[in-house]
Amino acid sequence: MEIQTSGKPIDTLLEKVLCMNILSSDYFKELYRLKTYHEVIDEIYNQVDHVEPWMTGNCRGPSTAFCLLYKFFTMKLTVKQMHGLLKHTDSPYIRAVGFLYLRYVADPKTLWGWYEPYVKDEEEFSPGSTGRMTTMGVYVRDLLLGQYYFDTLFPRIPVPVLRQITAHLERLKLPTKHCGVTGESTRHGSDDTARRPPSVKAALSVSFGQRAPHRASTRDSSPVRRALPPPRERDHREDEPRRSPSSHRDRDRAYDRDRSSRDRDRERDRDRDRDKRHHERSGSRHRDSGSRRSRSRSPSRSRSLQVSDQRPSPFRDGSRERPSSSSGVSSNLAKLKDLYGDASEKKGGDGYGGNRGRKDSSTEEVIRLGGSTWR
Repeated sequence: MEIQTSGKPIDTLLEKVLCMNILSSDYFKELYRLKTYHEVIDEIYNQVDHVEPWMTGNCRGPSTAFCLLYKFFTMKLTVKQMHGLLKHTDSPYIRAVGFLYLRYVADPKTLWGWYEPYVKDEEEFSPGSTGRMTTMGVYVRDLLLGQYYFDTLFPRIPVPVLRQITAHLERLKLPTKHCGVTGESTRHGSDDTARRPPSVKAALSVSFGQRAPHRASTRDSSPVRRALPPPRERDHREDEPRRSPSSHRDRDRAYDRDRSSRDRDRERDRDRDRDKRHHERSGSRHRDSGSRRSRSRSPSRSRSLQVSDQRPSPFRDGSRERPSSSSGVSSNLAKLKDLYGDASEKKGGDGYGGNRGRKDSSTEEVIRLGGSTWR
């Protein structure tokens, strides 16, 4: 017959940081080879030397005892097997693992029935790694009365059930307060757990996105816990709503002035950019019209202008060059006579001979080199 449980899955009863580290540890994966209840008991006897949830010192990861405890969770022990654990005589750690199994899995209403025969047990052992000795009875009573177990949390026992357990302890004349052999009963830590470097538990909790429980130092360094601002800043923020209405009006006026000055500057820059673009656009328009006019000229006209520029002008040449001697004039006359000699004689025969002498005498005045017309 199986043990009467609370009906909740184990991953909700065991703290998530611890549960995830157990499932991802190499040692727990090696425990897959253990198939029977007795093989797990032999492993506890050979390997377990404390029942804390985490490894001690600078080692990171869950302890051997809690990996084997989770192995028992997967096996779902029966009532007979549980009695065999609680009464085992080879090692007190085998018994301690059995009590931890009940504290996590069993129905809170049945806890006193399981624990009552052992609340006065005098077997001594050290539940922690410090070597601090205590009795099994004190250890069992702390499991019943405490909410915190070293660096982890236990499932909460309902208040009515806890009152009944306290009444039973008073009837047996036993202490009804936590003795501290399983760590402090608050979340502020203890001297025993302070020996653990904060970085160990903080690293284990940060890797799974949770804050480390039971330690104030790791709670403060947790990335998911936002730090409060300094006291002066908090006081300054709290005093802001208490300011007078006049101070708010002054602040509003200053804001309006700054805003209007920014608007004016923005408008001035916008006008300057608009004028600049207008000037650039008009200049490009004039350049384009000039290039179009130059392209509209016909090729023949341009060529004629070029030829006329290269060809010498008679007026320019005449103004620059003058016949300097009669020899130049006579040579020109000789050439003209050779060309037009017959025509002149014919004209003379026709009755114009009387005027030929006059024309010949005034040749120097009529014909000039470079002249434009004949007189």
